[in-house]
Amino acid sequence: MSHKKMLQCSMGALFLLLPWFGGLVLGEISTDFSQCLDFFYKETPPTGIPAEGYQPICQRFQNQYRFATLYHRKHRSPLYSAYILSPPDGKRPKQAWMYEPQLAFSRGSSEMQIFSTPVDQNVKESQAVKADYKNSGFTRGHLNPSLHHETEQDRRATFTLTNIVPQRARSNNGPWAVLEQEVLTKFKAFCNGTMHVITGVMPYESEPQWINNRVSVPEYMWSAYCCPSFRSDLPKSEQSFFPMYAAVGRNDPNSGEEFVPVNVTAKPSVRGYEVRRMSLEELEDILRQRLDMTITLFNGHCQ
Repeated sequence: MSHKKMLQCSMGALFLLLPWFGGLVLGEISTDFSQCLDFFYKETPPTGIPAEGYQPICQRFQNQYRFATLYHRKHRSPLYSAYILSPPDGKRPKQAWMYEPQLAFSRGSSEMQIFSTPVDQNVKESQAVKADYKNSGFTRGHLNPSLHHETEQDRRATFTLTNIVPQRARSNNGPWAVLEQEVLTKFKAFCNGTMHVITGVMPYESEPQWINNRVSVPEYMWSAYCCPSFRSDLPKSEQSFFPMYAAVGRNDPNSGEEFVPVNVTAKPSVRGYEVRRMSLEELEDILRQRLDMTITLFNGHCQ
């Protein structure tokens, strides 16, 4: 079944999800974001997403919640990660990849852990593992990037595979990296308070694409930020970027140009991996078209 059809079935069962994902109980696994609502604007997760098939994860590292992720169990891939941006005080850490015990075991810890060798079969069945990416032709793409965080602990926490999607290197190291740096620059230059960021994916519309026949590959990446408190003397060139803004990036050079046109004058190394900046409303409209979800990413549209 295609990802779109599966979501349609989910909509039939659970139309619109309550903002805090109340409902199913699976052992000790959290069924909502109640422990980590601070990572969402006005403590409200995105609305309009059906609960079935998705697992809310409050990402916990060294006994502290670091960010939030909505994880798709069948696709072994996150739909989005939400976090609060803060300028880094150091470089990208050398951190071993981690997994979520709470996805693998009914009484599993909520603390992310480094992969052991050999990997437990329950872990393999419940989520992506390092072997899925080996010789896959894809990099491990962070939804919540490590260099959007001040402390080393917060940066290390982003190295859980539940925050990772298969991303082409020319996207990850090219236009998408430029976008991540651009958002960080705008925050430091113009945002007076908290900037909430949500970054996610759009799977293929027809049939899912996979690595290792296990992990869903996104056709597009997307990101949006909300900074309600910003400088009153914004340059005219920056006024359209506040209080919220969004972008969609290509993860497949052969995809159509309905959402993100190809820049034929771009360097061959990045052509086909363009990122298009847009309003929050336009992004939510694209998500509605592609995912059949009427999604609101920020409560009150960041007002």
